[in-house]
Amino acid sequence: MSDNAIVTLTTDFGHKGPFVGVMKGVILSRLPDARIIDLTHEIHAHWPAEGGFWLSRSHGYFPAGTVHVAVVDPGVGTSRDIIAAEFDGQTFLAPDNGILAHILGDTPSVPVYKLGPACREQLSGGEISATFHGRDLFAPLAAEVAAGRLKISKIGEQVSEITPSLVEDPVVDNGKIQGAVVAVDSFGNLISNIDGALLTSLKKPVARCGGKTLKLQDTYGRSQPGELLALINSFGVVEIARAESSAADYLGLGLGAPIVISGDA
Repeated sequence: MSDNAIVTLTTDFGHKGPFVGVMKGVILSRLPDARIIDLTHEIHAHWPAEGGFWLSRSHGYFPAGTVHVAVVDPGVGTSRDIIAAEFDGQTFLAPDNGILAHILGDTPSVPVYKLGPACREQLSGGEISATFHGRDLFAPLAAEVAAGRLKISKIGEQVSEITPSLVEDPVVDNGKIQGAVVAVDSFGNLISNIDGALLTSLKKPVARCGGKTLKLQDTYGRSQPGELLALINSFGVVEIARAESSAADYLGLGLGAPIVISGDA
């Protein structure tokens, strides 16, 4: 067994029903000493971009050898591939639907492998549900990789390109940065894909979102209750918030909504 058998789970399953628990059961059946971390199971249903975003912003907090499993998979049971890659000393397993593009890019600089028929058969024993690959493929694959019994280079063929994210990278042009909302958290904060580092070239940057123009603050408490604000959040990206309330509800905005940052270049 690997000395560092950590497996993280990122899904859109929620906690209604046994789906997350069953995945953990399959992993533990194959690797009893695995340490399983729930990164999140509250990804917006059928929205791989959010799963990839959170995984890209979170994996750096885990030790080398961690195996990350992301199952946000509206194409489950179709011809879409299951892919695996090693990056930054960690392993990532996900459907090829844009999730891993947030970490690897569309044309990865590291080898990426797709799960082949022989390995599928070996992992599942031939019993594969068309609607629950998390249980029948991802969980056993994660356990075998985390245990050190299966190298990802042995799961199938190498691929040179992967599916891009559903949300394009921010565009920087003529002193403006345009991005999009990729997540809405439980506080109603609108979290964008605009990295705070992109703002360094702007003087006195302001954010425009939902018809509002907002100065950047450093924290929520600098604003009065109910006041809208923009800030660079704890994961290093621009966020639109409403102090002690929900920016999403107030502005009527959600996933994919545009956010523009501008200033005197």
